[in-house]
Amino acid sequence: MKTLTLANIYELQGFREEALDIYKEILKKDPTNSEAKVAIRRLSGMRRKFLNVNEEMKDFFVKMDSEVEFNEFERWLLKVWN
Repeated sequence: MKTLTLANIYELQGFREEALDIYKEILKKDPTNSEAKVAIRRLSGMRRKFLNVNEEMKDFFVKMDSEVEFNEFERWLLKVWN
């Protein structure tokens, strides 16, 4: 069953196209679904906005599963933003 939850999980795991397809299906069934509308806009914009993404850190972020890795990623973000 294709749901907002499943689409969100795909999105969080980096499977944007799969998530986008689900959001579009949801919107076809329920054109008033504001959550799907927002998600479609967000995912459509991501493709254009983040062309120079650090793929190594993106993969690290998607796969991190410990507090140590979270802290490492947080330190990296702080360096990038400062």
